[in-house]
Formats: sequence, C-alpha cells, structure tokens
Amino acid sequence: MFKFLKGKIPLKGKIIIAVLALTISAGGGVGAFKFYNFTQENPRFCLSCHLMQPAFDAWSISEHKDVTCHDCHHLSIPEQNRLLVIFVLKRPTAVPPRHGKIIVPWKYCIKCHWERDERFPQARAVNRSRLHARHYFMEQIECSKCHGYIIHRFVPEDRFCQRCHEAKEVHGMGMEELACLNCHTDRTVDLRPGRKKCLFCHGPRSIREELIRDGTLDVRRYRPAEELIKKATKVSIPADAPMQFHCYECHKPHERIRPVWSDCLNCHRNIPDVGKHGVHLQVAGMKCTQCHKPHTWRVTGKAAKKACIKCHEYREPKRFLGG
Repeated sequence: MFKFLKGKIPLKGKIIIAVLALTISAGGGVGAFKFYNFTQENPRFCLSCHLMQPAFDAWSISEHKDVTCHDCHHLSIPEQNRLLVIFVLKRPTAVPPRHGKIIVPWKYCIKCHWERDERFPQARAVNRSRLHARHYFMEQIECSKCHGYIIHRFVPEDRFCQRCHEAKEVHGMGMEELACLNCHTDRTVDLRPGRKKCLFCHGPRSIREELIRDGTLDVRRYRPAEELIKKATKVSIPADAPMQFHCYECHKPHERIRPVWSDCLNCHRNIPDVGKHGVHLQVAGMKCTQCHKPHTWRVTGKAAKKACIKCHEYREPKRFLGG
C-alpha cells in the first residue's frame, strides 16, 4: 500500500507534505505552549482541583490578586506528580494539613518586597520597617508565620501577635479589643508606643494628622475606629511637665491600665519623708493624684487654692516641701 512512496514524488506533493508537516509542528508547538502557559501561569489551572475553590476566591479579592499562583508557589516536578497521584487515586475531600511546613518560603516574598520586582511596583519594601527588622531580619521568622496563616489573607488579623506573644492581653478601660498595632509602632526602636502614639487617641487631632502623614504600618493598616477615638479620654501634657517619659512607664496595658498611688512610690521612694507628704499619704490616707494632677504633676499656686482648701487653709506650694 506504500508502493507509491517508492516512486518519485512530484514537486506539488513535496510542497503539500512540507506544508502539512510545518502545520502539524506549528500547531503542536502552539498547543504545547498554551498547555504549559495554562498549567504554569494561569491561576485558573489550580481550580482543576475542586479543593482549591476557597483558596482561589480568597486570592481573587486579596492584595495579591495580580500575582499568579506560580509566582509564590513553586513545586518541583516530583512534587507536582505526587500531588497528581494523590488527587487521582485518593480523591481527597480537604486540603491536607501542613504540619508546620512552609508553603511559600521567604525568598519568594522578598523578590517583590525588598529586591523590587518591576511587574509589581506597588509592593512595599520591608527593609525600612522596624517591625520587619525585628521579626524577619533578626528573629528570622518566616513571612507566612504572620502573613497568610489565614489562607490568602495577607494582612494579619488584629490580634495576630498573640500567636507568639502569649499572655499579652490588654486589660480594661475600652482597650480590650484593640489591635496590637494600634499601640505598637514602627516609629520607635523597641516597637513600644511612644508618647505621640498614645496621643493618637488621647490627644488633639494635630497629633493624629502628624502620625498619619508619617504613614507607618500601624496607621496604614491598624488605625483605631473614629468612634473609639472620640470616646478616649483626652489628656494635656505641658511641654514643661516634670515627667517627660513614656506613658507606659505608669500605664501598663498588659497588666493594669490605671496606676495606683503606690506605683508612684516605685520611683519616688523618699517622698513620704519629704515635707508634709508623710502626713497626707500615711496619716490622712490621701492619694498622690488628689494634689498632683495627672500629666501636669506640678502643684501651682492656682491649683493649690482649689485643692488645699478642701481640707485646710491655703498654703503656698513652694513652702510645702520645707515642712
């Protein structure tokens, strides 16, 4: 049946054969490329496995919706084949647990968030963030420990820090449900709230505007609700106030928000022996704040005329310490 092939093929036949061969080769190449592109670049390929629908839905509304699955998830050929065999033979009904395995190693995150991938210029670099310096560069914690532990939710939930920092609840006075980064901030070296961070809620609008302009992570992602800010007690700290340390020296949100007068004696140990302090504290059982207005502290003549006469005749504050 193939005897005709032994004869001389006319030019027209050769052209037809060549065209057919080229068409088949080109078609096969295009088909192979499209198949490869679909499996290696198109996120919808992941939906071939019905288990991926929740992950796909979460990804499609996330900050990474323009980043394909394969930009972050890198599987070797053996791993891909293993997953295929498991899917075909075992027909799982749920995604198997990770058992602590890191699905997306830090080296892929850093390509956009430090080395700067030109495809994603909007990705923020982490090398200027003290929070990331402490946790990623110093402690070498994997990115996915905080970002993505809830599948494809890359902004951590409000209290995510407690996954590692156990027993760090906030106690009392409306702060119980605050996000950790409502207080902790990139602005300070030790990540503790500086005075202005406390005044974000407890101070004037000008402080909030200043911090928002700085654009640190805590105000970009974890800004307190306006209603909560309105409810917060507003304080005024004069520039010449004697106490110029951080608020958390007296207020300890993880232990007790409102200090008691005995806390003052932790620093002012000799005060009961100075002037009439002993009489007021030990005999009369008064509290420091009955005379010393919080955040101002210095007892002025004007303040003394209101405070002192509640119990006795007015006495000049400057003479008080002398006995």
